[in-house]
Amino acid sequence: MSAAVTEAHTGSSAPQGALAPSRADDRSLRDGAFGHARALSCRECGHEIALGPHYACPECFGPLEVAYDFPLVTREQIAAGPRNIWRYQPLLPVPTDITESPSTEPGFTRLLRADNLARELCLERLWVKDDSTNPTNSFKDRVVACALSAARELGAKVFACPSTGNLANAVAAAGARAGIKTVVFIPSDLERPKQVNSAIYTENLVAVNGTYDDVNRLASEIAGEEEGWAFVNVNVRPFYAEGSKTLGFEIAEQLGWRLPDQVVIPVASGSQLTKVEKGFRELIALGLVEDKPYKIFGAQATGCSPVATAYKGGTDAIRPVKPDTIAKSLAIGNPADGIYVLDICRRTGGAVEDVSDDEVRAGILLLARTEGIFTETAGGTTVACLKKLVETGQLDPTQETVVINTGMGLKTLDAVGGAVGPAATIDPSYAAFSATGIA
Repeated sequence: MSAAVTEAHTGSSAPQGALAPSRADDRSLRDGAFGHARALSCRECGHEIALGPHYACPECFGPLEVAYDFPLVTREQIAAGPRNIWRYQPLLPVPTDITESPSTEPGFTRLLRADNLARELCLERLWVKDDSTNPTNSFKDRVVACALSAARELGAKVFACPSTGNLANAVAAAGARAGIKTVVFIPSDLERPKQVNSAIYTENLVAVNGTYDDVNRLASEIAGEEEGWAFVNVNVRPFYAEGSKTLGFEIAEQLGWRLPDQVVIPVASGSQLTKVEKGFRELIALGLVEDKPYKIFGAQATGCSPVATAYKGGTDAIRPVKPDTIAKSLAIGNPADGIYVLDICRRTGGAVEDVSDDEVRAGILLLARTEGIFTETAGGTTVACLKKLVETGQLDPTQETVVINTGMGLKTLDAVGGAVGPAATIDPSYAAFSATGIA
């Protein structure tokens, strides 16, 4: 018995990179190199090509995504797997022996019942999916693990990425663990903690004068020129993106194999949101969860909110913007998956909202002081958008809601450093303490 589930990926439509084309094109990959993945399928025209280092359709230049012929998968089989993303190996484009390969073993992060935050926002049932506890403290460890598997199978010599920070951290750490050369490219104005968190793992950190979109264009050029380079979010992007499905898988499993009513997800390129929703649909198709309605909401910072602007304008035309926000991990002015985010949020009855930088800071403090979770600016954006969605009546406060925290606040200390500090500086005496009025 098998269930075939095919969905297109939402990547770029640039030309293919130069990663080991002979191995991929002559089908000399080892049997089961990509598990139950069948092909790469174009989202726009449905054309399929062989699994390999490709991300644009040769027929229409549309984005490619991994298509599968899934076997029968049971809840018991998944539960018997390791407590990381490899428990979902049958649903990912990775080999059956993936657990034997060195990796940072991300995933199966905590899903916390957020009763304090729920009361603050007048919600009945709220959960925080906290991906800040991954190996490099963001959800990017998930996607990088899948990209690294593909890079190995395709014979890559260099593991690389353009990044707004978290991805660079994850690629550098995963490459070190796997013993492969890593090169990571970042905007030169990136937060200092994120730069350090990459440079500690690799000596090949390259800072580029420009925005993330400039960095991404440079990476695409290099991928087309350099032999044997695997850029996780360029020429192995279809495999990389599948890692985000595991967020959806884990949410459902941790809720007792059921889907939540509403999910709020930050939007940068938009890939994470599209893949969480794809994960939900795959679980339904495989009979692992009950088919039920759910709503998907996207969250952006106003200083880089092209998807939210298009949503509110009732259009599919996403106009690129120059980012100007403290939420640098969301600062992608030309989001590759934006049009598909719009489709999902509209189709499910959700929305795409945006909030100011001041609201982002307030969101960080709100989550920290209600649930003891220190999130980075992306999480502050998501929590602030959750608040705004409730206040504007777009999100139903009576339905079970999950908000995704994608990263650790220690990476973006500057965002809130000026807003917090000692309540008082006193002499070491009870009288001085008593005068503060804290007691």
